[in-house]
Amino acid sequence: MTTAPPVHDVVQPFQPWMAECEDMLGRFAGGHVPEVSGPATDTLVAGGKRVRPVMLFCCSSRREDDRQALVSAAAAVELVHMATLVHDDLIDGATTRRGRPTVARAHGADAAINVGDFLFARAFAELTRLGSPAAVSALAEASLDLARGEMDQQRAAGDLALPVDAYMARCQRKTGALFAVACRLGALLSGASDEAQRRLAAFGTHVGVAFQILDDILDLAGAPADTGKRRGTDILCGTVTLPQILAMEVDPDLGAEIRRVAAGEDGLGTLCDRLAAHPGTAAARQRAIGEVEMALESLDGDIGGADAAALRIIAAGVVDRFA
Repeated sequence: MTTAPPVHDVVQPFQPWMAECEDMLGRFAGGHVPEVSGPATDTLVAGGKRVRPVMLFCCSSRREDDRQALVSAAAAVELVHMATLVHDDLIDGATTRRGRPTVARAHGADAAINVGDFLFARAFAELTRLGSPAAVSALAEASLDLARGEMDQQRAAGDLALPVDAYMARCQRKTGALFAVACRLGALLSGASDEAQRRLAAFGTHVGVAFQILDDILDLAGAPADTGKRRGTDILCGTVTLPQILAMEVDPDLGAEIRRVAAGEDGLGTLCDRLAAHPGTAAARQRAIGEVEMALESLDGDIGGADAAALRIIAAGVVDRFA
């Protein structure tokens, strides 16, 4: 795949809309008692590329008449994303997120539960205000998929025999679902056809799966200064990822080393180095590129008023980000 133009080129036309979304997120995160609003605001200001709101806007017709509804939907999707980060960090025992202490680390487990629940509730309160049962239903289904994906991950913890298909299904639920609903909502709230909504949701699913695979590779190969978290976190948490699965298919003896390090023995850095350079990890990256190619194929047909050129830049940018 060729290097894509910077995603900044996509965001630029939506800067006023993104600014409104950011302002809305700030008001929602800060609109409660300090015990919740403080950690919620900290989660917000920790940053993030706001990829899901950008995708939602790109999948819309971008009509001025639809602007307020689209901004509200974008904020709702991002609030759900923030909520899942807070809860996931608690479940995984993570201590840092984007270089900052997680809510659970800084404020305790009870605070993390409360903050995540609060953000979920604010998301649906805002989306319900739009008066679109279909939009609420779409986000509810995506949230259910997120929960199922997290349960899939917990059930499979430490299962080094996890099949590739089970890993891919987990990625579709845990990551792809929220990308997909962002795209669907952009189309839905712009009055696009069912076919356009289906195609754009498929685009979002494939991009989300690619994003997750590449993020799992980055867990092995990325520098903590760049990722904002400890290298090899997945191994320590018992989360079996595609690079591990494909590497063990080639070198079954890796399983014993992964188990030993996951149990707390030394050698995490050496294991990460070995896996990062392994052909299995290169194969995982090719699988992610294949997901991006399928995402692009989803755009060949009725996609309503969506900006296909911008979506192609976003899809290619997912791969470039992890290059």
